[in-house]
Formats: sequence, structure tokens, C-alpha cells
Amino acid sequence: MNIPKLQIQSTHAQIGLDIQKPVQQIEQPQANLDLQQPQAKMSIQTTKSKLTIDSYDARESMDYKTSMSRTREIAQQSQQELLEGIARRAQEGQELMQIENGGNPIVEHAKRSGRQPYSSLNIKFIPQAGTVKVNFEPGTVDIQIEPQKVINNSTINKPIHQYTPGKVMVEMLQYPSLKIDWLV
Repeated sequence: MNIPKLQIQSTHAQIGLDIQKPVQQIEQPQANLDLQQPQAKMSIQTTKSKLTIDSYDARESMDYKTSMSRTREIAQQSQQELLEGIARRAQEGQELMQIENGGNPIVEHAKRSGRQPYSSLNIKFIPQAGTVKVNFEPGTVDIQIEPQKVINNSTINKPIHQYTPGKVMVEMLQYPSLKIDWLV
């Protein structure tokens, strides 16, 4: 007996994919730097120090006198000696006028005027202590500083971004098929 048979033939479908990958490019340009730092403003004001040394009295004590001081001293000494000479002569004249009272005034005058006065030996330190006057006025310094702010004109650059999206193309390489046959 012949039994009919069913015969099935199938073909699978085949899909072909054509893939283009996406392309992405990112570039970051450097920032444009424009920084400026102005110099600080500085002002300095000073007053000079002052040193004064007055050695006038020290020079006088060492007998280094100015011509004006020397002239004044000699004038005073001459006037003193003049007055002493006048007084001595007046006294001697009085003694000679009273010669009748006794004594020998001429011999006494000769003894007084013939005798040298003794000079004393004194130790003198020159210049004398404290005769140099020193005065010092210190100077001052005033410093004013005014800092300046930084000038920042820098600019940032946006990133350069290029993107090409990918593509997928699908094509049917083989279509599916189904074949059914009866075999008798």
C-alpha cells in the first residue's frame, strides 16, 4: 500500500547587515590666556636724620678760639690790667704823698715790682668733659603700598565636537522559503 507522504523543504532566511560605525571627534582648544599683573603702587617718604655736634666749648677749652672770641678775651684782660695798673699807681702815689709818716715807700715799691709771682702747676684735661654737645634726631620712613588687582581677560574655547552617526543597512541575502510536496 502506498501511503502518501508529506515532504517539506524549508530555506532559512539570511539577513545581511552593512554597518558603518559612528565617528566622533572631540577637540578641546586651549584657552586664550590674557593675564596682566600691574605693579603695585609704592610711595616712600623719608625725613633725614639730623646729627649736630657742637664742639665750640671744647675748642675754647683747648685754647683754639675764634678771632672774635680771642679779641674779646684780650680786650677784657687789657681792661682788667689797666684798672689794676691805675689802682696800683694810685696806691703808690698815696704812699709817696704820706712819706712823712715814716717808712720807706720807695724800697717797698721796688720789692713789690721786682718779685715774680709764682705760677701754679695745675693739671688740666683738655678738652674738658661734657664740652662737646651731641644732638641726634632720628629720621623717619613712611612706606605706602597699594596692591593692584590682576586683570584677567582670558577666554575659554568651546570644545570642537564632530559626530557622524553610524548607519546600519539591512538587506535580505536569502529569502525564506517553504516547499511542501505530496508524494504519492
